[in-house]
Formats: sequence, structure tokens, C-alpha cells
Amino acid sequence: MNHDPFKEYLKEKEPNKRDKGYAWQTAIGLQAVDGLKPSKYLIDTAIQNIEGEITIDEAQEKLNSYYEENPKCDIEDRTEEADKVSVRIAKILSEQAFSFTPNEYISIHKKLFIGIYGHAGKIRDYNITKKEWVLDGATILYGSASELRATLEYDFSEEKKFSYKNLSMEEIIHHLAVFVSRLWQIHIFGEGNTRTTAVFFIKYLRTLGFDATNDIFAENAWYFRNALVRANYNDLKNGIHETAEYLDLFLRNLLLDEKNELHNRSMHISGLLNGTKADIEEQKSDIEEVKADIKEQKSDIEELLHTKLPNVSEKTKGYVLMLYREFNYDIYFGRSDVERLTGLKSSRASELLKEIVESGLIEPIKGHGKGKYQFVVEKKSEVSRVLSMSNE
Repeated sequence: MNHDPFKEYLKEKEPNKRDKGYAWQTAIGLQAVDGLKPSKYLIDTAIQNIEGEITIDEAQEKLNSYYEENPKCDIEDRTEEADKVSVRIAKILSEQAFSFTPNEYISIHKKLFIGIYGHAGKIRDYNITKKEWVLDGATILYGSASELRATLEYDFSEEKKFSYKNLSMEEIIHHLAVFVSRLWQIHIFGEGNTRTTAVFFIKYLRTLGFDATNDIFAENAWYFRNALVRANYNDLKNGIHETAEYLDLFLRNLLLDEKNELHNRSMHISGLLNGTKADIEEQKSDIEEVKADIKEQKSDIEELLHTKLPNVSEKTKGYVLMLYREFNYDIYFGRSDVERLTGLKSSRASELLKEIVESGLIEPIKGHGKGKYQFVVEKKSEVSRVLSMSNE
């Protein structure tokens, strides 16, 4: 959102409006972890709730009725998911009830995604991997399907036994960063783990005496997810160690109202893979100069897509950019990767791949199994430097 309709409520002296404004802003901002954007109808409904014109339950009923009367015909459109999950998050964050248990964590997932995911509130029974932009296409190791419940219960029991007494605030924040990163790494559900973890964590922070009532989650949801990834990834042969330093910065902003800069680019492992610490510091010094070029470079990208894909929708062009950000030029991908990243069904994912192949932006490759593709290397000079920076 270019204009944040909830900012004024965060500054509002009336506690009820301020707290509701925070809940809604966080709820809507968290949809960004899955690339979702709620509708204007949802935002208007949220403002009605904040102003006291309708209750949160009435807002939820209003939203449900809206989608019953206006069903989405495009199966690729996930606006309904964004809207419904947003109002559910706002409702949970507005409630005082909470228990620090595995069942509460699972219950939050069910409340958020029932009617949206068939596995809402269910522990996954299969192993997963996910290619991560911040890891240059690599994946972290998620919890094993056979041990998920036991791992979850162990983490909860360890946290319950932990004493924060006599710890400095720096130590408290670091411990919280490690706890939430371990909880998220289990990835107990098939989808919706980050949103569930964020909601549960906010509720838990309140039991520890933290307000956590600012816009940090709302404005830095993707940073939060990338920081969770970096806290759980090791590549020792390349000198990369798991680190909670980025989560520490995020939590210091959230809990202490500090103003640490939170940039996704600073977490990308390419800085460690491609240079020494001295090189990295030199790269950091160039960031401001690079930022100044981004706007001009983005227009070049739009022109390239317009040239290569002149007759496709803006949504399709957005999918192409999304795929590039994920797979770049050094990673091959297939239809299942497109489905996972974009949320498209298999038939539409196949059609999208066909369109991009015909445009000349990607090409089939051999030696990695049937149906694998890669962005064409010759295009790198035109697009890579822009798209690699546009995730900040």
C-alpha cells in the first residue's frame, strides 16, 4: 500500500482504536510473506471496524457474504485468501485469550486457514524443501514429517522451562529470536507457517509484557521471513553459518522501538559466497548509489517485458518477475516450482511456462529431468542487476 490507511490509528490516543489499527495493519501486512495483497473492500471494512461502526465478527460476516455474492472466477486470484486470513488475524490479535501450548499453535493455523487450505490445523505427513531467494536458490532443512509433533512439543517444553530472570534485554531478545526461528523451522504445516508463527509469537510476546504494537511486522513481513531462513541455514564449506543477527535487529525494532535499517539485500548469501568481508563492506558503501539507479533500471525491465511479452496481462508479467527473483540464471526449475511460487494450478502453470519459452526469456534444459527450464543467460546483462536488487 502506498498510502497506509491505518497510520493515523496507530497514533490515535484512544487505546481501542490504536490497538485495532495495529491488529489490522499487522494482519494485512503479513499477507506479503506469500505475495498476497488484500482488496480495497477489505480495507474499507477494516476501517469501519476501527471506527466502531461494526464489530470484528460483523466484519468477518460482511466479508464472507461479499465473497458468496461475488465469487472469484479466476482460480489464480488469491485476493479472497488474503482478505479472509487478514480479518481472522485481526480477530485473533484483538482477543486476550492465549495459552502457550502446541495445541494453541495448531489451533491458530486452523482458525486462519479453515475453508482455504484442506490441511488447515493438520500436521503435514510429507517432507518438504523450498528454494529461497535469500539463499540463492538453496533450501533450509525443515522438520522431518515423522518427528514434527515430538519436535514441536520439545521446543515448547524447553521454552516453558527457560528463565528470563537476570538476563539483559539484549540476551532476552536474542533468546526470543532463537526460539521463534526454531519454532518456524519445524514448518509443521504444509502452507501458512510464517503467518501462523507470527501471530502466535505476537500473542506470546504479550504474555511476557511486551506491547509489540507498532508497524514493524506490517512493513517488514518479508524481511521477517528471510531472517527466519538465515537463522536456520548452514553452508560451512562456503563459510556460511546460521545466524539470528537479522532477527535480533527486527525484534529490537519491534520491542524496543529502535530504528535499525532492515534490508533484505543485506541478508542474501551472495555477499558471503562472492567475496571477503572487506569486499562486503565495500559493496555496502555502494548501496546508496545503487538505490539511485533502481527506478531507471525498473523502467528498462518493464520495456523488456513489454517487448518480449507484449500481449500478456500485467499479472502474467508479474509472474515472470517473480520467477526470475526466485530462480535467476543459475537455477533450473519446473512446473511444480511455478505452482509453488505463484499458487497457479498445474494447467495454468504449464501454459505460463509455454508463454515464457516462446518469448525467449527461458529455455528447456537437459540433464536435470524432464520439463526443466532456465532463464536464458544472454538476457542477464539486461535484467539481472535490476531484479536482484528489487527485493529490498
